[in-house]
Amino acid sequence: MLLTAASLTALWGIEMRQILAVVRYNFMGFFKSSKVIFSFLLGFVLCYLLSSQVMTVIEAYQTPVQAAEPFLWTFGDTTAILLSSLLLMLLFSDLPKMSPASPYQLLRMTKKKWLAGQFCYVILVTALYTGIMMAFTVVLCMKNSYVGDIWSETAAMLGYSKLGEQMQVPSTVKVMESTLPYSCMCQVLLLIFFYALTLSFVILAGNLILGKNGGIIIGLLYSLYGFLLKPEVLGKLLHMEQYEMYKINVLVAWISPLSHASYARHNFGYDTLPTVSQSCMVFGGLLVFLILVCCRSLRRYPFQFTGGSTS
Repeated sequence: MLLTAASLTALWGIEMRQILAVVRYNFMGFFKSSKVIFSFLLGFVLCYLLSSQVMTVIEAYQTPVQAAEPFLWTFGDTTAILLSSLLLMLLFSDLPKMSPASPYQLLRMTKKKWLAGQFCYVILVTALYTGIMMAFTVVLCMKNSYVGDIWSETAAMLGYSKLGEQMQVPSTVKVMESTLPYSCMCQVLLLIFFYALTLSFVILAGNLILGKNGGIIIGLLYSLYGFLLKPEVLGKLLHMEQYEMYKINVLVAWISPLSHASYARHNFGYDTLPTVSQSCMVFGGLLVFLILVCCRSLRRYPFQFTGGSTS
């Protein structure tokens, strides 16, 4: 029994080293790539433009903000989340990632292990991108921020008056009453990460199924589905009265991945909207489905290398 357990441990270690080798080769030259540099520069510009409303409030009223609040307000609505996630299409346009070592790796390991390395690469890059986007918003407003885990006077002013609604800053009373800034930041970050990760896996699955640029097309359709699935649009299509719009809001909150990524569209104890944990389970289900699609599509994927191809 001990020998069997030791053998299994050794085998697991070999498999993990093979998968990590794929990840390591995929990251070779990553931070020197013009595509990666350009994507993060565009991300910084996007964060600057999206957080301009927040910076305007801070400068106009000369009131400090909690360090996490600029991120929460900047990415508090679906449009900002959608725009930020679209940059991942540029980062992942060449999935599955092929390196000079890929032919050797495919000879020394199974395709599933190689694909597992691609999955790990996508997860790490998506986490890095999401974290950097959060850091950008924090740095842009850090001159007038503090680190204490308590909502600022600015947040209270925006939440308890119509100023936040007029300036399209998503600071609401129900959010401030239900959680603290850092806890809220972790939940928002998790939701955005899951949405971005599902988009990344959609791109990977599309490229495996349709070939080069197929993932971009399917990724755009996935993003367009979330963008068009708004309560106002759906209510007009279904000819719903104003008093029936609550049903539409609940329906969209459950069937739209983009809505699941928006923290403000969740249940805070007042309605039947999904909770954050339920949204995470929905994203988890989507990821499992996409992983299965990728594994199935890998069987027919034509690997193109210099001098020929292999199936």
